[in-house]
Amino acid sequence: MSTALPVLTASSFTSDQDIRWCPGCGDYSILAQMKKVLPEIGVAPEKTVFVSGIGCSSRFPYYINSYGIHSIHGRAPAIATGLKVSRPDLTVWVITGDGDALSIGGNHFIHVLRRNLDINYILFNNRIYGLTKGQYSPTSVEGQITKTTPTGVIDHPLNPMILALGAEATFVARSVDSNVKHLAYTLKRAAEHKGTSFVEVYQNCNVFNDGAFSYAQDKATRDDATIELEHGKPMIFGKDRDKGIRLNGMTPEVVDLNTSGVKEDDLLFHDEQADSIHAYLLARMRRPDFPEPIGVFRAVQLKTFGDAIREQISDSIAKRGKGDLQKMLSSGDTWTVT
Repeated sequence: MSTALPVLTASSFTSDQDIRWCPGCGDYSILAQMKKVLPEIGVAPEKTVFVSGIGCSSRFPYYINSYGIHSIHGRAPAIATGLKVSRPDLTVWVITGDGDALSIGGNHFIHVLRRNLDINYILFNNRIYGLTKGQYSPTSVEGQITKTTPTGVIDHPLNPMILALGAEATFVARSVDSNVKHLAYTLKRAAEHKGTSFVEVYQNCNVFNDGAFSYAQDKATRDDATIELEHGKPMIFGKDRDKGIRLNGMTPEVVDLNTSGVKEDDLLFHDEQADSIHAYLLARMRRPDFPEPIGVFRAVQLKTFGDAIREQISDSIAKRGKGDLQKMLSSGDTWTVT
């Protein structure tokens, strides 16, 4: 007699915890789209784990009905590494913010990407420290007034996409909290990727940095201020789809398709499987000179960290046998402590 498998829905991943984010926070949207996507992935809650660090974003594991670890500031990737290596059957998500990931957690961020651990790494970027009430973060823009920079930020901000590409991440993408259809699609693409999938989400902190990404969120401006990347298609944007991106040598430039004489075939075509230089050029496109790209910048397949470990262990067993832990501990010089 066969037993029908339960049908997963968003409610399957909804926990019984009260959500403690400020009303209007962009985190609500990311949570809603995550709960929409998880059933489509088809992995049961008991085979799903969310690992977070510290910050507003890091409350996320409480609000998903799955296993969750609210870990140490900046160290979520280290914990996720141990978990995924020891339990490769689990689907592991790391949830973090721009402060947690790029300041105290900067080293961990780089190394989990270069190792290509098979996890999904979602960075909520609001360009501020929200939980600790409004200090500037590594992504805060120059001149930004915050509680710790009353006369303006003088640091050059980190670009998470460039950092990820510099670490040779195999999947790099960006979305926006308010663009719910695009966000859901991007999260699903990340989940389908084998290797470290990194997604930066522009997320509004309406209390301490309201409107930081208004150009990418507002319907009146987002078509001209962002460009949606589509694999194999020319890079066209604008409310009337009348502007495009072409390469002048190795330098991207904006062209008007109505007045420049440039045709669609002359534009830069997006290739998410191209050399990382292509994605790097896109990651450097910033307002106000360019529309900021959203979508999948890069998606390539390389051997994962977990597969490499298992291959190494299998090779060692084939050459030396399974080994005997007790025999190893008792071999060579030993002593007894009394």
